[in-house]
Order: sequence, then C-alpha cells, then structure tokens
Amino acid sequence: MKPFRIGQIVPSSNITMETEIPAMLRAREAIRPERFTFHSSRMRMKKVTPEELAAMDRDSLRCARELADADVDVMGYACLVAIMAQGLGYHCVSKTRLEAAVAEEGKAIPVVSSAGALVRGLHEMGVRRVSLLMPYMKPLAARVTAYIENEGFEVHDSLALEIEDNLAVAARDPMALVEDVRRLDTRGVDAVVLSACVQMPSLPALAVVERQLGLPVTSAAACTVREMLKELALEPVVPEAGAALAPGFSLAA
Repeated sequence: MKPFRIGQIVPSSNITMETEIPAMLRAREAIRPERFTFHSSRMRMKKVTPEELAAMDRDSLRCARELADADVDVMGYACLVAIMAQGLGYHCVSKTRLEAAVAEEGKAIPVVSSAGALVRGLHEMGVRRVSLLMPYMKPLAARVTAYIENEGFEVHDSLALEIEDNLAVAARDPMALVEDVRRLDTRGVDAVVLSACVQMPSLPALAVVERQLGLPVTSAAACTVREMLKELALEPVVPEAGAALAPGFSLAA
C-alpha cells in the first residue's frame, strides 16, 4: 500500500505541528493499515502579532505551490490564529485561494486549515457551548473567540495565557494544561478546546483532561488530523487523542 503524503504549510517558528500531527498518525498506524509520510513548507513568522500573521498568510500561496511539487495527498495550513486574525469566515477564503494556487500547478489537492478544521470538527461533534484555552495575547484571543462565536458556537469561557513569542508557546510542557484548565469555567459546556492553537502542545494532555473533567476534550491539532483523514476518505480515529478522534464520537449519538 502506497503511503499517504501529508503536506503542511507551517509558520517558520512552529515546531509543534511537525511533531503532533505525525505522532497522531503514527498512533493510528498501530490500529489501522494505512501509512503516512510528512512534508512541510514554511512561512516566516517569529512573534504572534497581527502584522507578522498577515505577512505570513500572504506567503502561504508559495508554500502551497511548493507542496504541490511534492504531489502530496492533502495539505494542512498549520496556524489557526493566522486565519482567524484576517477576518470572520476567512478559513473559506484561504481554502479557495490555496486550492486555486495548487490548480495553477496542474494539481488537485485538498487543503484544510486548522481554523476551519476546528470549526467543522466542533459542528460534527454536535458541540454548541464550548470553553477555550489558548496562548495568545488578549487582543488576538478576543478575535479568536469572536471568530468561533461567528461560526455558531457559544463561547462560555476562554483563558488567554498571553505568550507572544511563538517559540515560548512551543516550549510549554503540555501537561501544564492539566492545571491550566482548572482556571477555565467548564460548567455546562459541551466540550473543551484544550489548545485553540496548533503551536501550543497539548496531545499528551487530551485524554488526561477528558477523564479529569468528564467532558469531551479536543484541540485544533486533533481536529486538523480529523479533517485530513476525512479528506483522504479514511476513518478519523486515533487512540488517546481526545473526543474528535474517538471512534464514532458525536454528542448527538
């Protein structure tokens, strides 16, 4: 069986998506027959500011063309806030632009974004009321909250850790989220997004916090894997990776 090629459009300072996405898909390989390889192209970004995010997003078209040269099977835009900072509903605009750039190279490759994947994943899980944890400075965190609310969700509570340096975000111990989430009001919510940022590591904590809270828990990275697998017509399951990747999970089920 030919391995599926997973392409990622990655901020230059992001060191998490090239670890968490492969980790989830390697875990899936232990329970399903499909195999994967991983390929990246990088956009320059060091600090999570509106100016750097906008400049980085403009560079995403070059990255899509480079990954088209590798003939990947699916591409993921690996930065949630870069999409959400550009305006409400921008994940749809970005997808159209990136897929058009790929088409100019004579290829038809589906593109998913972590922003769009989080929105779709929550909808497909049947979530209506959600609490969010994210590393952003408060002005950017407010834009993320507004973006998610605009997509039809009620954000019951959110916690912004206010870390501007992107490498400092990646350096956090993911298990710190087990304590961080205690500062988040999760009463009456349908689900918790433990990391609404694909640079802030969360994978080892997802199942732990899910058991701690007794609630469905997911992350932007886990939802990105879910969306990639769906685009590849593969079952979106990964062990110990939270609710979005649990077999057959839906609140409506």
